[in-house]
Amino acid sequence: MLKKRDLHECHTLYNLITDPAVFPYVRYKCQFYEQYLFITKQLIVEEEQETCISRTILNEMGHPIGTIDLYDIVNKTGFLATWIGTPYFGKGYNQRAKESFFIELFLEHNIETVFLKVRKQNIRSKKAVEKLSYAKLANVINHQIYKSINNTQQIYDLYQVERLDFLECSKVIQHEVAT
Repeated sequence: MLKKRDLHECHTLYNLITDPAVFPYVRYKCQFYEQYLFITKQLIVEEEQETCISRTILNEMGHPIGTIDLYDIVNKTGFLATWIGTPYFGKGYNQRAKESFFIELFLEHNIETVFLKVRKQNIRSKKAVEKLSYAKLANVINHQIYKSINNTQQIYDLYQVERLDFLECSKVIQHEVAT
């Protein structure tokens, strides 16, 4: 369901990212296709430099439907950015993509903490994060980071996923599925 970023999928992803239901909430506000292509190239370079991990989210047919990134990686922590195209809303792709990505981050890249900053007005994203039993609201427990992402005004809630919490929760889920 996830694959390394590839320039060949940029046309499809650009068409999805420009949708008015998606565009206001994405990290990179690309106004034209060439800009999206440039940013994708930049993300591929950043991954080579180990400051970012970027994946394309695929549907069952192998078509690109969105992206998921860990950016600003420092000291085994980073920030998560995810978006999915409107035709794929409400079909469980977001949760499955996050779980697959967390497995990669925590087991292959030894990331310890993933932060998620979610716009307070983005109800869809807030509900998606709150469905993740291993995600904690971190406005208080990581108040310095909360203040830094809201340095001018309070527009974001901060959530965090700890490696150990995710792995423990994954064991419970795997056990429930097996029995």
